Amino acid sequence: MNDIPVDIAVLNELRAIMADEFNLLINVFISDSEQRIMMLEKAIAERYAEALRGAAHSFKGSSLNISAARLTEFCRQLEFMGRDNNLNGVEAVFADARDEFEVLRRYLSTL
Repeated sequence: MNDIPVDIAVLNELRAIMADEFNLLINVFISDSEQRIMMLEKAIAERYAEALRGAAHSFKGSSLNISAARLTEFCRQLEFMGRDNNLNGVEAVFADARDEFEVLRRYLSTL
């Protein structure tokens, strides 16, 4: 498995497009992601599938925007679990998503 949690080429292209706003974009992504993690945690604790679906869908989109493929995939799985109202195993997928976000956060802090 690749240790870098994003597609470097895509991230560099985003940096070129955003120029001086790139750091702001990364900071907003991290802040928003922290909120989404809390929303996912709450939805899972309350077994609220629709809230899980919505939070995971939003998190999936922002993860995709910064080319974080593994995190995007975990969010996709969570979204489908919520959509299908099948929360069996959701805690494990959420733990993977949370762990991958932490890897991503550490990586982005080095940019």
